[in-house]
Amino acid sequence: MSDDPFQPRDPSDVLALVRACPLAWVIARGGDPAPTPLPLLAECDGDGRISALFGHMARRNPLHAALDAAPQALVLFQGPQAYVPPRLVSKPDWGPTWNYAVARFTTRVEFVPDETDAALRQLAAHLEAGQPDPWTVDRMGPRYAQLKTHIIAFRAHVEHVHATFKLGQDESPDSLAEILAGHPDVILTEWMRRQRPQD
Repeated sequence: MSDDPFQPRDPSDVLALVRACPLAWVIARGGDPAPTPLPLLAECDGDGRISALFGHMARRNPLHAALDAAPQALVLFQGPQAYVPPRLVSKPDWGPTWNYAVARFTTRVEFVPDETDAALRQLAAHLEAGQPDPWTVDRMGPRYAQLKTHIIAFRAHVEHVHATFKLGQDESPDSLAEILAGHPDVILTEWMRRQRPQD
């Protein structure tokens, strides 16, 4: 087990981050295309670890040609994050900090054009989950088939993952309680509660 207090507790933490914050920066390791923000879905192995990231991009995106030629990509996810001001903590010598959860994936990209329809439908289902009348691509009618020709699905096979969950694990119990009680970002504090050290 790592001595780093900011390591996720287990793979389910990283999976929760990707599911909650699916928009990631995809950065080609070869060529010089601009990094592109794309929403991605996690695919897991039998142990619950993320084995691949499934998504789609425009065929005309320069990232497509770059990854087709050299399929290595860095994929960056930004989870909850916020400034933590000293006024929340009663210790006079306590300094400000920034709490955050991030994940970085080194991947090998495989384009899977036959799965473009599946990529679009699965992403819509994920983003519309819990809505009383979830939107589906079928509502676009004939336009969907036309637009789909300009898109290509891909699967980014995970070779390495590094996640940092800096969420107050190194704070004293009293300071952590004060931050949780006073911080206005309810999403951040929810994630801090999940990661708080167990007594």
